[in-house]
Amino acid sequence: MSKNMIMAGLVVFVLAVLSPFWLNLITSTQAAPEPELLGKAAKVKKCVLDKYEMRAEHMYLLDVWRDSVVRDAARKYTGTNGETFNMSLSTGENSCLGCHEDKAKFCDSCHDYASVSPYCWECHTNPKEIE
Repeated sequence: MSKNMIMAGLVVFVLAVLSPFWLNLITSTQAAPEPELLGKAAKVKKCVLDKYEMRAEHMYLLDVWRDSVVRDAARKYTGTNGETFNMSLSTGENSCLGCHEDKAKFCDSCHDYASVSPYCWECHTNPKEIE
């Protein structure tokens, strides 16, 4: 094998390995949308967990809640601040949609940005949709 072929192969390899970095330099990235806090959530400014934990762990928390409600018939959750919350996606006092009233502005904006399709709404009905 000639020295020129080896060098050409190395150049192609380096270009292929570094291409994602160069592509990242020339493309723009859009920041994740801030979920709109409407209704009670805009006034209360507290949740089950702090804002950063909720963003990172809300799907895990909802899975734990689902298992607790369905398997153990537990309906109350005590948050890190000591307050009790209903383990429910429905509207109502101290529940998810009780504070975050507009699913489209709160949930869907981030899920669309992240290109994820949560399966919550296969079983749960968004109260805004049935009104």
